[in-house]
Amino acid sequence: MKKLLVLAFVCLGFSGFAQCNLDLVLTSSKTEYLDGSGTIQRSVDENSTIEITKTQMLITPGSGNTMTGKITSTTCNWTTAFKEGKSVIKADFEDGSGNTMHATMTIEGKGDKVTFTMEIAEMADRVIKVNIDSFKEKK
Repeated sequence: MKKLLVLAFVCLGFSGFAQCNLDLVLTSSKTEYLDGSGTIQRSVDENSTIEITKTQMLITPGSGNTMTGKITSTTCNWTTAFKEGKSVIKADFEDGSGNTMHATMTIEGKGDKVTFTMEIAEMADRVIKVNIDSFKEKK
């Protein structure tokens, strides 16, 4: 019985860890724009997609203007895959003028609710937040 319990805990731990090595697609139907103190400044109903691979992120908001970022670091700790845990991703995005923006994105799951926030160092007074409708492996 002890061996079975240990095996179950190991499998659960690996299911959360395994998600960290997957290419993912997150979708959302609403984007919130917050000020530096976390107060919602505006909210937009739009279908957005966030694709994450080991080396890059593609963020496509409802407007269709895709942002591509090169991932510079990732930390990942999920106790229950796609439901409970947290990932922090740092990436560099280049704007249309060739300027680099340094962003920190946090994906966090609590109580079966997953959120994605994006903070751009060059725009410290703004935070973008979306509630994730679906969180799955990219195939």
